[in-house]
Amino acid sequence: LHRIAGKKLKETFGGRIRFFGIGGAKLDGQVERFLYEAKFPYAIGYGLTETAPLLAGAIPENVKWQSTGPAVYGIKLRIDNPNPETGEGEIVAKGPNVMVGYYKNPEATEQAFTKDGWFRTKDLGVIDKDGRLYIKGRLTNMILGPSGENIYPEEIETVINGHSMVSESIVTQSKGKLIAKVHLNPDKLKALKEAKEEALAAYYQKRDQLVKSYEEKVEEFSKVKEELVHNYEEKKEELIQNYDQKKEEIINTFNEKIEQIKKDVSDYVNARVNKFSKISSVVDHPEQFEKTATQKIKRYKYTEKE
Repeated sequence: LHRIAGKKLKETFGGRIRFFGIGGAKLDGQVERFLYEAKFPYAIGYGLTETAPLLAGAIPENVKWQSTGPAVYGIKLRIDNPNPETGEGEIVAKGPNVMVGYYKNPEATEQAFTKDGWFRTKDLGVIDKDGRLYIKGRLTNMILGPSGENIYPEEIETVINGHSMVSESIVTQSKGKLIAKVHLNPDKLKALKEAKEEALAAYYQKRDQLVKSYEEKVEEFSKVKEELVHNYEEKKEELIQNYDQKKEEIINTFNEKIEQIKKDVSDYVNARVNKFSKISSVVDHPEQFEKTATQKIKRYKYTEKE
């Protein structure tokens, strides 16, 4: 099926595409799996502005799933201070395309390089025995688990964003637990919200009709007897209270469905990540997350200080 879909995708691009470059952010694993199995000619490049800009990459024929590929010609890559168990650490680079330093900012320049002259990318990764680079996440975003495990929120977010009800997400840590803040897919929520609004509109219409009906009866009977008017007023209040309960039921039903979606997202994610990366709760974020000019979420705005 992926091969058939891949063929149609190539036709969409004119049928003669030979190279489709991907970069700027980590490619969703499921999307890459589809491209890989569909034999679509994609390649992932990795680099930074300071490295003008490419450090690693591979031609479509040499692509390996989830890898950015080996260092490009003339570039040297290594992992600085690697974890002895996983081999993960900060990616550092050397080469003719690596900047000399930041203009008139010697302090920032000094911080950007190791003592032996390697440029610090502030990205975390691992290099396999064949020299292929795998990006794990940003050094500044890494979360330290309760037992010292390195947890990469970007990897968890990739899984979360694979859920059909999620538009975007951010994983943070609060009191030692992982929290997923998600912006639910507005298109998928549209039908649910419309059903809620229609039910509330019907409720208000019936409630207003009821009030009007009883006010007319009060007006009619006020000319006859005060006691009857009092009884009608009591009955009106009782029925209004009953309708108010129905309003609460409508709102509660909607909220329960949102809670169920959040639980589904949590179960979906926790079935696909390792035990250290399991999320303890999902928080609905009604608005889209604020982003930088390059469309990356401003994490600092949503990260709680421990």
